[in-house]
Parts: sequence; structure tokens; C-alpha cells
Amino acid sequence: CDHTRRSSQAVIATVNSVMGAAQDADGYEGFRLHTSASGDEGRVLRLPPVLRPEKSQAREVLEWRDSLTTPREVTEETLRTLEARQAAAWIQGLLGPTLGASRTSLPLEGESLFLGRRSEENLLASDVMVLSRKRASLLPLQNELRALQIPAQIGEKTELIDCCEVLDIVALLDVLVSPQHDLSLARALRSPLFNLSDDALVQIVLAKSDARQSWYETLLKEELITPALIGLGTTLNRYKVLVDTLPPHDALQAIYDQGDVLARFGAAAPAASRAAVLSNLRALLTAALQVNGGRYATPYAFVRALKAGGLQAPAAANLDAVRLLTIHGAKGLEAHAVLLLDTDTAQRNSESMSVLIDWPGEALAPHKFVFLISESKPPACAVNALAIEQAARQREELNALYVAMTRAKNTLAVSSIEPFREAPDSWWQRLQGLADIQVIPALVKTDEQAESESFALPELPDMPEWLKSVRSRPRPEAELDSVTACIGKAMHRLLEVNNASKLVVARVAREFGLSPEQATQAEAMAHRIRDGAAAWAWDASVVQWQGNEVELTHQGDTFRLDRLVQRRDVGHEGHWWVLDYKSAVNPQLQEDLVIKMKTYLAAMETIYPGQTVKAAFLTSDGQVVMVD
Repeated sequence: CDHTRRSSQAVIATVNSVMGAAQDADGYEGFRLHTSASGDEGRVLRLPPVLRPEKSQAREVLEWRDSLTTPREVTEETLRTLEARQAAAWIQGLLGPTLGASRTSLPLEGESLFLGRRSEENLLASDVMVLSRKRASLLPLQNELRALQIPAQIGEKTELIDCCEVLDIVALLDVLVSPQHDLSLARALRSPLFNLSDDALVQIVLAKSDARQSWYETLLKEELITPALIGLGTTLNRYKVLVDTLPPHDALQAIYDQGDVLARFGAAAPAASRAAVLSNLRALLTAALQVNGGRYATPYAFVRALKAGGLQAPAAANLDAVRLLTIHGAKGLEAHAVLLLDTDTAQRNSESMSVLIDWPGEALAPHKFVFLISESKPPACAVNALAIEQAARQREELNALYVAMTRAKNTLAVSSIEPFREAPDSWWQRLQGLADIQVIPALVKTDEQAESESFALPELPDMPEWLKSVRSRPRPEAELDSVTACIGKAMHRLLEVNNASKLVVARVAREFGLSPEQATQAEAMAHRIRDGAAAWAWDASVVQWQGNEVELTHQGDTFRLDRLVQRRDVGHEGHWWVLDYKSAVNPQLQEDLVIKMKTYLAAMETIYPGQTVKAAFLTSDGQVVMVD
């Protein structure tokens, strides 16, 4: 078909020029000049090429690098990242300042041509498609677009093990199976599962009493670690018991429930990718049923199967995202603006240890089947067949360029990295002279620009008198009751945190809408409970196991216990203790509360038959009120 209704006049003119030249120079037979019924003039652009550093710069003296904060720089990865950053800046210009991070430079003169607008309005993210030969160039671009808060999606299949959130869970499983794997534990602790800082990881290293001691063992010795790390060893040990005693799927499901995994990762993920993150985590649970039937796989075999790859992540369709595709995956699709990445690639080296098959389509059997040690030195019997194969490869390369260019409806842009050797037949060189280079404005301010600019917060007007009078009125009794409930809820939340800082108190106050005085009241109540007659319930030397907001089911009903602890001293009067926080001073006088606690007792006695179970209210004045 040599007539289209899709591509603009500028895009079709470029297709005719490039393919016509290939027909004359490379014998690209069968191509006819194309025409378009599109009334859109369109435009073809070339982004500035990403230049390679000079060899003298690349061979600088190696310096010490903090591996926790400074990644290892590999030249190819760095260049690919720079290209992705420039491409993301161009896409941000297409979408306008309302989507993604705001611009830090003034618009260029004639910017409407730069934006390639189909009308006076900016494009949508779904109007943009980015194509590359390989997925390796798409992943850095996805990260750069994510940093600009621009939704982007790689449209083709992704392996589950390539997803960051899945790698975090696999790291946790890895260290639970092999506690000596410190690197896996470091990744799990830095993930949203525990959300530790780099400083906290350093504290773990400093707390090691023996160089041969693993991080896992260090966290179990709470006398060696800082207060901020206390409890991590208990949590990890509880997860390890699950992994050691349950099939992989059941253990994972229990970790998801106890660790609130989906909520933690969902809160940490950007809004544009939250659905995909949660989908991948749920797919990991499904994958646990696919390895050896789920019930017969060991945790070690499950981790090995995940690392080996082959398990696909679910395809999550986002209709309002920039589409990132390989050229092969883009066949049959179209977009208002199309960007081609890495177009100045040098021709690949001659293959070695390959197989050459000479099998014409009309033949019933192959004419030749040759094992080639090197394509640069073929045997005489394979010279003609190899020449035909190489000509077919070149034609496929031109076919891919044709497919890539004709995906664009209005705007076609090409990007490149300077090749390590000359590439006279690259796509970039074929387009040389046919498209104007469009300079992208710098989106990152220099230090001088940042210092020269000042910023002042606008001053708010004084509160109107009528609003002051409204706020000074006494609140009705019903509203006072709701405030009391909020203070009680804030007290519960603070008791879930070890040594709540002022920042945590302020965050809890915002969560429940409390004033500073009310937040101070909730904090004081929490301190009285924690430091009162039940202080032993937070003493690591007394408590064998502890849990906050523990969920249990009894006779079809689901309950949530404020705190459940197991004492170390089995001979003590109560081995298991169900503790319920109450802001009221005399909760034992409320019959409904007492009945609820007795239900908790019955549920625990069913779970642990023959063991002693006690229950008590912990009141805001620091008292322990037993429930018989």
C-alpha cells in the first residue's frame, strides 16, 4: 500500500526520501513513492546527539565511591541515561507544564512548532509513542518519565523478576532462606517493607560484635542495636518461621497480611505506577502456585525459579500513559508524536559460532545447513548463502525503519547516542540533512541560576472577625465526643510506634485532626500506658513475642487485638496476654467492652488449647484492669 490516511505530509516526505535513497544505494526493491490523504503538515525533528566523553576524560584516576549513595558508572549506561533524560524533557514539552514537573526555563520562540500540537491544546500522554530496537533503551526512559511524574508504560511483556517491587520481596525471601545473605537483607530493609534509611544500615554494621556475624544475627541481638532497630529481628524471625514451616504461597500470603505489604508498596509508589506495582505483587503470589504445583516447592526452589526468569508480569493497560515499545511490538499501532531512540547504532559485529540455513521458501528442504565458526571467514561453500543472509538482514533493518517512521501521525523525532565507531548506514545518518535539529531547552537549573533567584512565601490575610467568633464558640456535646474519640485513636496509633518522636506525634495529629494541645494529651496518655503497670509488655527481656493490631477470626467473626504478647517466663501467672488500650479510666464498668474481651479470650484459648491466656484493659492512667 503506497497511500495512507495516517501520516502527515512531512512524515511521508521523509519516508519517500529515505526509502528512495535506499532503493538506489542498497537495492531496496519494491518500494514506490507514497502519498498521504492527511491534511496535517506535520514535522520531523532531530534531537541533539548525546556525545561520548573523550578517552582522556573516560580514563580518569579511580576514586573511592560510597556505594550506598553513588552508583557505579558504566559508560554505555550513562549515555543511555542521558539520552533518556533528554527524551523525557522533550516529551514533557509536548505534554505541557500541566503534566509532570513544572518547567524551569522560558518557552522557545515558535514553541508551537516544537510542541508539534495538533491544536492549540497540549497533547495527552497517550498521544506519544517511543520506539527502540531493544528494551534496554526503554527502561531508563521509563525511570526519567517517572521522575517527571509523567505516566509511562512499556507495552510488551516484562518478566516478573525485572520489577523492582518483586525484587524487594525476593530479597526478603532470599535472606529468610539464607540468613547469611547480607546484601539481600539490605535491600529488603531499604524497601517499603521496612523503609530504613542508609544511616540505619550503617548502625547495623557498627553493631556487629564479630566480623563473621551476619546482619540477621545482629538484629536478633537487641542488646547490641539502637532503639530504632529494636523489633526488626523479631519480625524477621516471625517471617522466617512462616517460610520454614509453610509452602511458599502460604508463607508469602501470611507475610503480605502481617506486613501489610500491598498498602506499604502502594503508598510508596507514584500514583502513575501504583496499579502496576500492586498488580505485580499479586502476580508474585500467583507465581508461588506455579512452581512445582505450589504445595511441593521449597522456599529455596521458589527463589531460584524466580531468579531464573521465565515468569511474566501481568500486562497492565494504562490508557493515559506514554507508550514505550520496541519497533517489532509497535506494528499496526500509531500515535500523534513518535520518538525513535538510539538511531545511530553501529552495525553489529560478524557473528561467531552460529548456524546458517539456506532454505528458499519454495524448496521442500534446506539446500545447506552450515555451522559457522565465524561469519568473517566463511567456507567457500557458504559464501553465497551468507551473502543472501546478510542482504536479508539489511532489508529487515530498512523494513524496521519504515515501520518506525510510519507510526507517526503528525510529529516524528529521532534521538541518538554517538556510536563508538562510525556507522555510515545507521538510521541517523540516513536521515541526515532531511530533518532540522530541534534544540531542547535546559530543564535543570545551574547553581548560578539557582543562587540568582529568590523565593518568598505569600503572606496570608488576617483571619476575618466573623471566623474568629465562630471558632471561639463552645462546641456541641456530640462534637466533643468525636474529639475524645480522635484523641483515643491517636493514643492507639502512638502506642504502635516505639519511642514516638515529635515528628511522629505531629503526623498523628494531622491524621486525626487534633490541635497541638490535644496531640500532647494523646501523647501523655500513651506514655502513661507504656510506662505504667504494664510496662513489662514492651520489655524485650520479658516478652517472647509481640504484635500490634493482631487480626484473628473466631466463629466466623474477625477481631483486631490492640496488642498481643507472649511472655518468656512460662511459669508466670499469664503466658499469653491480650491487652486492650482504653482512654477511659474504668472500662470494666462497660458491659459491652467486657463481653468483647471475653470473646478475645475464648478465641485465643481455641488457638492455643491448654495454654494460659490472660486479658486486661490498659487504661490511660497507667493501670492494668484484669478481665476474668
